[in-house]
Amino acid sequence: MAAPHWHGSDPTTMTIGALIIGDEILSGKRQDRHLPHVIETLAARGLSLDYAHYAGDDRGRLTAFLRETFARGDLVFAFGGIGATPDDHTRQAAAAALGVALSRHPEAVAEIEARFGAEAYPHRVLMAEFPEGSRIIPNPYNRVAAFAIREHHFFPGFPQMAWPMLDWVLATWYPDLARAPAAERAIVVYGAGESQLLPLMDENVARFPMLRLFSLPSFMPDGGRRIELGVKGDAAHVDAGLAHLEAGVAAAGFRWEPLESSS
Repeated sequence: MAAPHWHGSDPTTMTIGALIIGDEILSGKRQDRHLPHVIETLAARGLSLDYAHYAGDDRGRLTAFLRETFARGDLVFAFGGIGATPDDHTRQAAAAALGVALSRHPEAVAEIEARFGAEAYPHRVLMAEFPEGSRIIPNPYNRVAAFAIREHHFFPGFPQMAWPMLDWVLATWYPDLARAPAAERAIVVYGAGESQLLPLMDENVARFPMLRLFSLPSFMPDGGRRIELGVKGDAAHVDAGLAHLEAGVAAAGFRWEPLESSS
């Protein structure tokens, strides 16, 4: 099978997104399990999501969203809505977003015929209709393939099917897609509100643009306030970035203590 077509010169710099589709997710009839799985799977390669988007079974909304992500050249992993029932719109939306037609993919048809024989017709074979130019993603569970086109990969909504297929996509088409794990350092600040530390945070962001600052406030059981304040990114700079925060917190008169490194 052909490798994906990269719009950029370096796939490790691409924006990575997850798209979880289905009215049943938005209504609460089913709980999404895909997002935490994708996060964990990507983390094993030193990768992380740049965004996650939940969408109902609305063809117009899906088409508009996919038109944007295709145009940007994002790497997208989408789950749900690729069946052939009237409430499934993902295949049609992907085709519309690219301005191409749906057509029966011969490899997908062969897989369905091999699994179901004569019962593949007239209905099951409809699930072999993908946007023109698609590649198939084999389904080890029931041989009803999913599809990929450009940097977008569309999986069934069932985890027992989708997750092995995601593993296959990464191993087959993206074996070298990995990044050096980001380093992360943080402190816990007690008794401060975020607004009181905002000037320090702004200065840190300006001084260390290669890092990403994070601030996670919470309340303690006794009602006191605590903030997990830290930086993540290039290991060569996180110590300096954290030292700047430590000095600023101390100068502001707040108590702090180190937080175990998660890098």
